[in-house]
Amino acid sequence: MGHTPVRGRLERVEPPVIPPYDGACLSNVVPALLEPAPDRPSWLPEVAWRAPQVVLLALDGLGFDQLEARRHLAPTMSSMAGGPICTVAPSTTATALSSLCLGAPPGEHGVVGYRINVRGDVLNVLRWQTPAGDARTVIPPDRIQNRLAFRGHRVPVVTRAEFAGTGFTAAHLADVRFHGWRTTATLVTEVRHLLAAGEPFVYAYYDGVDKVAHEYGLEDHYDAELASTDRLVADIASVLPPGAVLVITSDHGQVHVGEAIVPIDDGVIAMCELLSGEGRFRWLHAREGAADDLAAAARDAHGDRAWVRTRAEVFDEEWFGPKVSEAAAARMGDVVIAAADAVAFEDPADTGPYRLVARHGSLTAAEMRVPLLALHND
Repeated sequence: MGHTPVRGRLERVEPPVIPPYDGACLSNVVPALLEPAPDRPSWLPEVAWRAPQVVLLALDGLGFDQLEARRHLAPTMSSMAGGPICTVAPSTTATALSSLCLGAPPGEHGVVGYRINVRGDVLNVLRWQTPAGDARTVIPPDRIQNRLAFRGHRVPVVTRAEFAGTGFTAAHLADVRFHGWRTTATLVTEVRHLLAAGEPFVYAYYDGVDKVAHEYGLEDHYDAELASTDRLVADIASVLPPGAVLVITSDHGQVHVGEAIVPIDDGVIAMCELLSGEGRFRWLHAREGAADDLAAAARDAHGDRAWVRTRAEVFDEEWFGPKVSEAAAARMGDVVIAAADAVAFEDPADTGPYRLVARHGSLTAAEMRVPLLALHND
């Protein structure tokens, strides 16, 4: 894959996928369903428009491109109306689920990544931990994000029971009615009970596709999980009352990275105070006075396989939306390395229980295109 010089830097031939925050974007799904405008958006399946009951099911990690390549494994989802929309930047769970549930771009809600800088501490948003441990008391979730979920509509949320009380739940699902599930059968049962009780809107979340992709990649384990998830979708569809609609979307797609882990250049690291973000969307925080030199060094070292941008360039290109609050900007670094190739950029402080095989976070089509599908029970 080649590159051409643009404004004095190495620039990918393939441009990054910038979310259309005023259109077919994940951040607009909940407003379109809960607060419909006079006219239906062209990207919203017609059967979901002003439906009397809606189940919105978020399937973590299911990219549209990965689903499209495996239609034969997912007959239920393949039969649904709709197509691809775009997730937000970065294409990571913490940011994208916040945008989905809050109905706002990342620059406005402020959950701008998986690992964000909070006054010199790097907060892992999903675990709500800093290197010192549990951060729920030292970094209260409502200090990071204080909007009400679902734009103040107190909808029932059917998600994993163990997510109750976590920092991330408090940050992106404030003031919802929580219904925990422990197996997929109980997920379906909770949804059925809520619909039978007349709830007009139910949000449900399932993370199996993402977990399997991370641990096993996009091969046979992934195929098996996708087929199993399609059966879950069919089970939920089977409990829809007449007139109800099931809407499916996702937070991001996946790229199979495997062992392609790239150490960040030593000269680049020498100019950094700290790193945040994640492997495919790595923020570099410059030492005092080094921001310009850091940007030039990062472009020279990594511009052949990544989109390298300064924070100002990210704002100018509206990666995080047309508005970025001061609080959101303060959580970002000075330079971002966003992987364009199927690689991840290493940070020894960014660890987990196992090495991730498939990853996400950057702005490739495989990561940014997510499904928005709908099925109506006649």
